[in-house]
Amino acid sequence: MIKIKNIQEPALNEDGFRIMVEEICVEDVDFEKSEVNLFLKEIAPSSNCYAFLNKNNLNFDKFKEQYRSELKNKKTLQGIIRNLEKENGTITLLYCSGDPVNNCAAVLKEKLQGYHVIRGSVSRIHGG
Repeated sequence: MIKIKNIQEPALNEDGFRIMVEEICVEDVDFEKSEVNLFLKEIAPSSNCYAFLNKNNLNFDKFKEQYRSELKNKKTLQGIIRNLEKENGTITLLYCSGDPVNNCAAVLKEKLQGYHVIRGSVSRIHGG
């Protein structure tokens, strides 16, 4: 199971393995206090991606489109997250900017869950 959560929210046992997936606010984060198990900064959106969310151009749809495009080149990192989910049962993707719906962790979760749906369908079709 994949969850998302703002890094400012308290860590709970049901969070499972906690992965920070955003890089822009890390100087404000106490990783030990926030109980971050892994900081996977390489999967974070680029600064070009965040340009769509600057004060003059709050466009989450463009951000999402750009980030999904960037994720196409980060399949190995997505594989790491999927393996951690298999090992731990539950993982929580942590973000620090955006709201509970419009943030990079939500985009990443959507991408990762899309993989599970397709993979499950293929297994059923091929008897796996």
